Amino acid sequence: MSTDNPENTEHPDLQRLRRWEDSGGTWVVAARRAMSSGETVTLSLMTCDGGEEMDVFSSADPVLVEYVSRDAR
Repeated sequence: MSTDNPENTEHPDLQRLRRWEDSGGTWVVAARRAMSSGETVTLSLMTCDGGEEMDVFSSADPVLVEYVSRDAR
C-alpha cells in the first residue's frame, strides 16, 4: 500500500490505481474526454507484462487525472 497519504484521504479511484501499481500491474490511458466540469480519463488496467487488459474504469477525479497525465505510460 502507498504511504504517500497516511490519512488515506485519496479518492477511491486513485487508491484503486495505486493498489494496482503496488501489485505490479500496469495501466494505460485508453481515453480522455473534456467535460464542462473537467477532464475524465478511462484507464485500462493491464497485467504486469502489459499483455492483457484485466479491467477498465473511468474517473473525473482531478487528482487522478493529474497523476495519470504526468505519469502516462
